[in-house]
Amino acid sequence: MGRVDIKDIQIFFAVARERSFTRAAAKLGMTQSALSHIMRGLETRLGVRLLTRTTRSVAPTEAGERLLQNVAPYLDKIEAEIVAISDMGDTPTGTVRITAIEHVVDQIVWPRIAPLFKQYPDLHVEISSDYRMVDIAAERYDIGIRYGDLVEKDMIAVRLTPDEPMMIVGAPAYFEWHSKPEAPQDLMRHNCIGLRLASSGGLYAWELQHEGRPFEAKVHGQTVFTSTYAILNAALSGVGLAFLPESLAGPHVRDGRLVSVMPDACPPFPGLYAYYTSRRNTSRAMTVVIDALRIKT
Repeated sequence: MGRVDIKDIQIFFAVARERSFTRAAAKLGMTQSALSHIMRGLETRLGVRLLTRTTRSVAPTEAGERLLQNVAPYLDKIEAEIVAISDMGDTPTGTVRITAIEHVVDQIVWPRIAPLFKQYPDLHVEISSDYRMVDIAAERYDIGIRYGDLVEKDMIAVRLTPDEPMMIVGAPAYFEWHSKPEAPQDLMRHNCIGLRLASSGGLYAWELQHEGRPFEAKVHGQTVFTSTYAILNAALSGVGLAFLPESLAGPHVRDGRLVSVMPDACPPFPGLYAYYTSRRNTSRAMTVVIDALRIKT
């Protein structure tokens, strides 16, 4: 067996975890051809196939899965210890990877962390705007940001915002042709703008309340989107009614571009939380980012 470079093993882990040469190459900042060349060389030196390749997917072989399960945890631990040692210096260093919903990145995450970069020149942050419920441990994110009711109980959670008011809104032009709904059942007669859930692929049922009890409105309409910004723009254009956070729709209601209806049917959502897996492996860079993100009282 030829000499094996640890960096090549780490590249294999990236491909195996992503199940894609394309995604692994993007994550590592490499070309797909360079990554494929390294993987072929590694398999040649080990004398065994590590990946099964098809036109649509990549998956570890039995040998590859054994390498992933038995060796990856040790390399992860070594990386964590190196980060811990580097944190003994005067300034936080390294990359913090965050996953959050698009409008949360724009309105909460970026405004709060932007001042950090001048203060800490060795700090790096990678942000993914993702509507999926991401397994941050499996996908190697340091911090996830979601509404409190979506955070797993075994995570360490830090509150970022108070509970989030929700709104049902439509443009004045829409209400020129449609009466305003007065109860959740009335929404069935309206053109409601739908949200397709990234994780399940199903359509989101609006989480409302009626006479003090939870009510799921399985609305329908001509348009469905996967982004709250797209839903907001569709509502502003007069296509139909939208169910949106107050932080996103509220400014447009106050300037008259949208009209809020049925406020009593809209219970607040639990506030936003930053969550992560373990205090033991929390780097100084991550601590700085979390402190910047947390709600200020």
